[in-house]
Amino acid sequence: MAFAQVPFEKRLRRIVKNHQRMANGVTHRVDNNGLIQAHPRIYNPKFPLRGLILLIGTAFLFKGYIYATLGETTYVERIAGLADGTLIERAGAWIMQADPATLAVAQVLQSIGL
Repeated sequence: MAFAQVPFEKRLRRIVKNHQRMANGVTHRVDNNGLIQAHPRIYNPKFPLRGLILLIGTAFLFKGYIYATLGETTYVERIAGLADGTLIERAGAWIMQADPATLAVAQVLQSIGL
């Protein structure tokens, strides 16, 4: 008699698991027979990679613009002033330090005439 209960228990576990997955939402689909079936909605968290790339690109453009307009000596002096400040100012000095990308953007902006 216990042998006959195994498929039932397995089926019951599958139904409960599917029901728990449907608690997050469902999508309805029509199968080949015209029957409307509810399927659990698949949750795929997506990291906004495009937004992150745009943010980093904008930061490099901003740094390059400031470097081009202030000039090398003034820019380095202001970054040195930030490096002597609080923890947040030191973090800002580390982020704003001139790197190859900033220097390249500044060179392009200076050649344009900004």
